[in-house]
Amino acid sequence: MPHQNRVTPFGTLVAVTARGSPMGNRGRLHDDGGVIRRSYQGKRWIICLLEFKDRRRAVMTPGQYTELFFLDEATAFAAGHRPCAECQRDRFEMFRQAWIRAGLDTVGMARPSAVTIDNLLHRERVADGHKLTYSARLESLPNGTFISDESDANLLFKNRLLRWSPTSYASASEHLLPEPVQVLTPRPLVAVLAAGYPIGIHSSAFELARASEDWAPGPFEAS
Repeated sequence: MPHQNRVTPFGTLVAVTARGSPMGNRGRLHDDGGVIRRSYQGKRWIICLLEFKDRRRAVMTPGQYTELFFLDEATAFAAGHRPCAECQRDRFEMFRQAWIRAGLDTVGMARPSAVTIDNLLHRERVADGHKLTYSARLESLPNGTFISDESDANLLFKNRLLRWSPTSYASASEHLLPEPVQVLTPRPLVAVLAAGYPIGIHSSAFELARASEDWAPGPFEAS
């Protein structure tokens, strides 16, 4: 029986057998029996490495934080997570520099702390326990952003929309989407993407791009 700890772009937790990468954390969400009791605990929603300094954990250990898993970093961004400042220090520094370039609300701070970032980001993640979304024109959004057509989550990648699943991406039907679109990725993280943060995207997205006749290598190829 799989644990209910795989995160969707909607920020919900589902139980699937597919393995996820990377790992994440938003506090202790499970009880001593491994049952999810809350969607988050606190404002520190992070993206972590699967392996770090030979640390070993039993998943959903009683009294410990709940290990969460994502298809890729883009999915984690859509859910409202940011890179861990410990196990992903280099990624966090790139994230923080993009945050500064985006001109987000950290006026006068040369190096905003993780706590400051989390406090600002949390206001755009949830309200009254529900995920926040917003409307925007599709052409205004950077690659790596997730949008919703109510039933599916779709990734904007190389100017195409790819439908998300727990295991991979597939082609999506763009003509069915009304304008403006509903954006799942929180506003600050969309701004970070627009400021040049090199988001990590699952290999299946690149496979779909290469199969297209008009594919050409781009900045996401290194993700």
